[in-house]
Amino acid sequence: MPAPTLSVTIPAYNEGQRLPRFVAELTRVFLDRSAPPVEFVVVDDGSTAEHAELQRASVASAQARFVEANAPHQFTYVAAPRNQGKGSAIRLGWRHASAGVTWLAFLDADGAISAEEFHRLVEMTTTPLAANLDVLAGSRILMAGRRVVRNLHRHLQGRIFATLTDANFKLHFYDTQCGVKLVRADLLRPLLEVLQEQRWLLDVELLVLLKRQGARFLEVPIDWEDFGGSKVIPGLDAARMFWGMLRLRKRLDRVALPKPHGVLPSGSPQEQA
Repeated sequence: MPAPTLSVTIPAYNEGQRLPRFVAELTRVFLDRSAPPVEFVVVDDGSTAEHAELQRASVASAQARFVEANAPHQFTYVAAPRNQGKGSAIRLGWRHASAGVTWLAFLDADGAISAEEFHRLVEMTTTPLAANLDVLAGSRILMAGRRVVRNLHRHLQGRIFATLTDANFKLHFYDTQCGVKLVRADLLRPLLEVLQEQRWLLDVELLVLLKRQGARFLEVPIDWEDFGGSKVIPGLDAARMFWGMLRLRKRLDRVALPKPHGVLPSGSPQEQA
């Protein structure tokens, strides 16, 4: 079996109802369509026993299908010792990634970003465009040719959060919180000991540190559909993220970054495509 070129972490907390369907879709799409070898790492973030059993079984079934088809892809399952949050689960998955991968990624477990859309992003890593990029980030931009189905309240809350994020960090990102990002492994691995955010602010922390390292970004508009069942608590989590952002800014002002390598100087503003 060829070594994977991309390792994607899928954090899962009590996703026994949604994750098995999404894992099956990912398996189907990556069996039906050509793609560079992908390693899917599902990280159970301290789920209850009944959810953990369903999640683990779906991963075992997907891996069996890949093996039977002699596919270049693989699924693995990692169990965190306790629930610590999405950011913590993603970092755990990245630490379990194969040593030789070119890209490290994460993908939300709820299926809001379809298997087809994730496959499209993976395929982009093989194009000449990606040769001059370090980060491919999905973005929920409603534009011609793209489909975004989202609760109005969550959309407005997201725009407020994006405005606050830009005011604090000058990232110039339309959508920092979209649940799929692909990052060059040689740029990300040195940051694993610096990243500390355990929950939703990992996206912002990661993008801020990557920008400081001179990373070259591309926000990619994607199809996205909210299927409900979000673990975000309206109002309360917005307040948590606001105060968390202030703490993050103070902490990052004191962070000493490792010397970057494998990155060319960034000479152009962030693009959108």
